[in-house]
Amino acid sequence: MSFDWSQIPAHVGVVAVSKLQPTEKIRALAAARGHVDFGENYIQEALAKIEELSAMKLRWHLIGSLQSNKVKFLKSNFSLIHSVDSLKLAEKISQSALAESRRQPVLFQVNVGGEDSKSGFGRADFESAWSELRRLAGLEIRGLMTMPPLQNDAETNRPLFRELAELGRQIQRDAVEANQLSMGTSADFRVAIEEGATWVRLGSILFGERSRAAQ
Repeated sequence: MSFDWSQIPAHVGVVAVSKLQPTEKIRALAAARGHVDFGENYIQEALAKIEELSAMKLRWHLIGSLQSNKVKFLKSNFSLIHSVDSLKLAEKISQSALAESRRQPVLFQVNVGGEDSKSGFGRADFESAWSELRRLAGLEIRGLMTMPPLQNDAETNRPLFRELAELGRQIQRDAVEANQLSMGTSADFRVAIEEGATWVRLGSILFGERSRAAQ
């Protein structure tokens, strides 16, 4: 697909969502654009791709839900985890990272849309947990992520992006370096950028729709 990259300001990073995509498509995007940031939802699929493409020096982002029993597989494979959605998971990641003498860069996922089907802290729960989260020594807190509802009109999600940006400014009072916002997908990335996104997660608009077989 031909994507107009001029739509992405210089200060905004693009995570190319490569879940269920063949590695040939990842290689092609990396070769055509020099693109290095790729996002995966599933640990086992991600690890297989990371191993196969290790010579390419790509940066891998974990953007899907992470089960506590899969934390042991993280190691230093992911440059950024976007989907830390509970205090329990954050504690486990921190403990694992410290055992490996490292700190894991993370974003906390906040369910600003309040959808039962979506993972993430509710805003009130996040604010209550923040004092504990920010003290976890094995985490390098980079900011926040959200996955708002799928909408026919991207403008519908503007208030949710704005709310995440407001919460981001709030936590920066305690953690100046937590200035990243991962929000916006192929359907609504333009609105997300207008509201302060520093990462957008683009899949179909870069790779095309996944084949039925892959799904």
